[in-house]
Amino acid sequence: MRITQGTFSFLPDLTKAQVAAQVQYCLDRGWAVSIEHTDDPHPRNTYWEMWGAPLFDLADAAGVMGEIEACKAAHPADYVRVNAFDSARGWETVRLSFIVQRPAEEKGFRLDRTEVEGRTQRYALRHRAGAL
Repeated sequence: MRITQGTFSFLPDLTKAQVAAQVQYCLDRGWAVSIEHTDDPHPRNTYWEMWGAPLFDLADAAGVMGEIEACKAAHPADYVRVNAFDSARGWETVRLSFIVQRPAEEKGFRLDRTEVEGRTQRYALRHRAGAL
């Protein structure tokens, strides 16, 4: 099962050149780029681990690409994503976020439905890895 979170998640994985082009797009707009990784991509897990500090005031995507490759090498079995934060007044939010690495096997999730009193349905999302 392919996890679909962030921009481009329904497309095939981006090539290095495509990632670099997206990073350059962010830098050209003055957005701060950060890199994060996790082994738990549950939709409610919004707190992925930061890879270093956010990269401010860069003009060239090469610096970010080096950090992306270092993170991927250090965490080969994790999901790795790139975030671009716009600090402009009135926005102050993540403007672009996309996954640049996925594990070889994505475990996915299972939806459990339970019927309880009064014909009420209860749903629970379970991680297929079994550890969660």
